Amino acid sequence: MVSVQYRKEYSPALGRDMEYKIYGDRGKPMLVFPTSLGRFYQYEDSGMIDELADWIHAGKLQVWTCDSIDEETFFSSHWNIENRINRHEQYNAYIVHELIPSILYESQHNNGGHEQKILISGCSMGAYYSSNFFFRHPHYFDTLLALSGVYSVQHFFGDYRDGAVYYNSPLDYLPNLHDELIVEQYRRSRIVICCGQGAWEDEMRYETGRLQQVLQEKHIPAQIEFWGHDVDHEWHWWRKQIRYYMSGLL
Repeated sequence: MVSVQYRKEYSPALGRDMEYKIYGDRGKPMLVFPTSLGRFYQYEDSGMIDELADWIHAGKLQVWTCDSIDEETFFSSHWNIENRINRHEQYNAYIVHELIPSILYESQHNNGGHEQKILISGCSMGAYYSSNFFFRHPHYFDTLLALSGVYSVQHFFGDYRDGAVYYNSPLDYLPNLHDELIVEQYRRSRIVICCGQGAWEDEMRYETGRLQQVLQEKHIPAQIEFWGHDVDHEWHWWRKQIRYYMSGLL
């Protein structure tokens, strides 16, 4: 059995309690986001922790699975765009200023004082979150593993790009990013982006292709792969992909 810790902590940024789980007691820190409207326990319930169990048992990987507030942000049916994106920016503050510092502190303590950057990952909506946090805050991360994601906010906000909406849409802000210090951080990181070509993957395949082009134009090395036409947008394939790619990342 993988060791599991459950945490429930008050978030000043969000003004509410937030829950997460930690799997393992040492190793590379990995932060995982759930799929749309998913919860912190989804990754475990969907069999992904089982796929990573060998690395967790060996002390090579420690996984944090965080919660989302999608019903208040990207998938809210009650709030207008400005309120939705402002609430997401509060979620961004929770992740960046509360959860990530806790991960880095605990990781250093659990690994004999050795400082490590974070491997950030997710499937579907979790792939969007992980890529957006990776590209917005690259100094915290050295690895991105995104499976079957979209990389713009087109699906959530249409053509609206004002204010913070723009800065949460990687396919919009990355082409206009010319800060070489930030771009160099991307180049020094490991970037793995994958999607299938089967059912429910059309939008993901299109945006993955667009992201591939942007990264190539900026000379940012990335492993971007399109699995077969039988590879659907579902956990069965994400379990295969996480095991396949993780073997090359740890």
